[in-house]
Parts: sequence; C-alpha cells; structure tokens
Amino acid sequence: MYPFLRMAFKLFRSRRQPAIGPLDTHISHHICWPWDIDPWCELNNGRTLTLYDLGRLPMARRSGLIRLLINNKWSITIAGASVRYRRRIRMFERIEMRSRVVGWDERFIYMEQSMWKRSGDCANHILLRNAVTSAEGIVPPDKVAQAFEFKGPPPGLPDWITAWTTAEAQRPWPPMQD
Repeated sequence: MYPFLRMAFKLFRSRRQPAIGPLDTHISHHICWPWDIDPWCELNNGRTLTLYDLGRLPMARRSGLIRLLINNKWSITIAGASVRYRRRIRMFERIEMRSRVVGWDERFIYMEQSMWKRSGDCANHILLRNAVTSAEGIVPPDKVAQAFEFKGPPPGLPDWITAWTTAEAQRPWPPMQD
C-alpha cells in the first residue's frame, strides 16, 4: 500500500523549509521501516521507487512546482526511469536522499535522485525522465521554465543522460511478443 501518511508528513515538514530554485538540490532523510523490506530484511526494490516519490514531492513543493502545476492545470508523470543499486539498505537504517533536476530537452525534464548511507556510500541512484502534461498533451519544458521565470539557457544534459535517451529511443515499443 502507498504510504500516504508518510507522504503527508514529508509534505507538512517541507512547509517550514526555505524555498529552493528549480535546479537546487533537495535533501531529505528517511528510515527503512519493517514494511519497506523484502524477505532478506533489506529495502525492497519497489519500495525504493516509492521512497524516491517521498523525496520528489517535498522538492516540488519547495521549488514551487506544485503551485505551478495547479495554477496551469498541468500534471507531471514519469516517462522513464533507470535505477542503479549498489549497497543494501537494511531495516531501521537511516538514509539521506538527494533530489534535483539535472536539465531538460525539447520534451522531457530529467531528474536524478540518490540514497546515501551514513558511511558516505551511495546505496542507489535513479535517473528519471518526466513529462509535464496538460489536456493538450506534453507541455514543452521551455514553457515550464518560462512559467518558473527561469533565466538563462537550459542547462546542458550530461553525456551519460544523452546516451541513455539515445538508447531508449532504440528500444522497441510496444515490446515484442513471443
């Protein structure tokens, strides 16, 4: 079940945090609870994605994105994701999550998030491709940046993100059926 109470708590706490810019990093802290684990008593891979939601939503609130979406009758959706798991997160372990927008292209906004252990090791990292949508379809990221009153050129995407988008464009859709 989705952790609506945890989400409400994180959003409530973010009200008292200072505003951040659209490209600033949001840092949040989380605990791996017993209901987050798999049979090996470590953070379940599906729950990892849910915890990343709990980092993105307060970031969206602090940056003003939620207000922008509501005012423009827009929505936001995940259009793709790539996760890299490197260290186990055990039950009751505390983690620091870092969430930020990396940049955008003509269709999508790219975000990265990572979970860090107290030892300083990065446990996992996710790259997300997001689409802001309206009743007419995908809202161009430049229009979203304008609504944010973002000044200057869009930040360039790192080569590794560009390589990922190129690889994703070659992936067949719909998937092949046997």
